[in-house]
Amino acid sequence: MAIIEPVIRPPAEAGSFLLQVTLGCSSYTCSFCGAYQNKPFQVKNPKEITADINWYAARYPDTRRVFLMDGDALVLGNSKLVPILKELQVAFPLLSRVASYASGDNLVRKTDAELAELAAERLSLIYLGLESGSQDILHRCGKTSSVEGMIDGVNRAARANIKSSVIVLLGLGGKARSAEHVQGTITALNRMQPRYLSFLSLMVIPGTALAKEVRGGKFQELSPRELLQESRDIIAGLDLHKTVFRSDHASNHLALEGVFPKDKALLLRALRAALDGETALRPEFFRGL
Repeated sequence: MAIIEPVIRPPAEAGSFLLQVTLGCSSYTCSFCGAYQNKPFQVKNPKEITADINWYAARYPDTRRVFLMDGDALVLGNSKLVPILKELQVAFPLLSRVASYASGDNLVRKTDAELAELAAERLSLIYLGLESGSQDILHRCGKTSSVEGMIDGVNRAARANIKSSVIVLLGLGGKARSAEHVQGTITALNRMQPRYLSFLSLMVIPGTALAKEVRGGKFQELSPRELLQESRDIIAGLDLHKTVFRSDHASNHLALEGVFPKDKALLLRALRAALDGETALRPEFFRGL
């Protein structure tokens, strides 16, 4: 099976069959992202995709979950994506879920009928990087997706029975726009009502445009305490009705998980204890520029 590195997947997809249908990211313009440096975007040859499916099915026929890589399989039109989903169903009789990353731009381009078609072919979960609910912050960091587009896309996907796992990047506004980042993110998430929500903390990756901004003094990173404060402030403002929340990525200084609205008060208490120095935090990570 031919996998072209680097491979990036959500933590929840650790046990899934990782099927590479595209290489890189179709919108690789974000100043903070170093995920696919030196890996230009391209669509993988359909014959290679079929060969990879057959190779894996011969060895792991009882596979139940598949994750489509790389950065955004939804860039493919349904005329290309649906045949892949059908192949997976034939190859894996016990298949229960197919998941993919989804950029806001490519999600918006899918019509309601196209989303329903994908859901009917077992695509049932998308991972979407909201990053921030502030359009100005997204513009400044080079992200091409619009906040309104992502809100609309997540809601339309939900109506098509495709769940969304939305990712927020703590610290993306830096010190200067932290309050704007918090308030915009609260508003966007409350309108999205995602099934899953995760917080990651901004880590400045060497070689990225953001790293140059930090070196030039144009962007000031948040301290671990300030990142925790952003997390607390966002959670305090959330009015989510049925959302599984996790903030346990390696970038986070405090591991959290719970379900909204049931565990909201518990999450806030845990963050208050951390801010008051009652809870040991993970050590600060190396930040090489």
